[in-house]
Amino acid sequence: MSSVFDALSHPIRREVLELLKRGGMTAGQLSDNFPVSKPTMSGHFAKLKAAGLIRGENRAGHIVYTLNLSTLEEAVMGFMNRMGISREGEAESGPETEISQ
Repeated sequence: MSSVFDALSHPIRREVLELLKRGGMTAGQLSDNFPVSKPTMSGHFAKLKAAGLIRGENRAGHIVYTLNLSTLEEAVMGFMNRMGISREGEAESGPETEISQ
């Protein structure tokens, strides 16, 4: 889980995930959206892949990246469980007790 949050800590990597919500994109298509070098982008892709947030597939000599939402979902759910937050967005406080006056 920590590798996922580490990967999400950089704004470029978060924006890459936003771009991939539309569908698969080549490394070049993604890189064209950022004012950094291709080797720098390659490092960002590697970090996202290592965290399991994206998948890279070689198609006709081009790497096409796609989202792997299951990893993100697992990390978020694990974090929520650690914080005691249920799926409905409420804190799990155990059985409620009534106070009578």
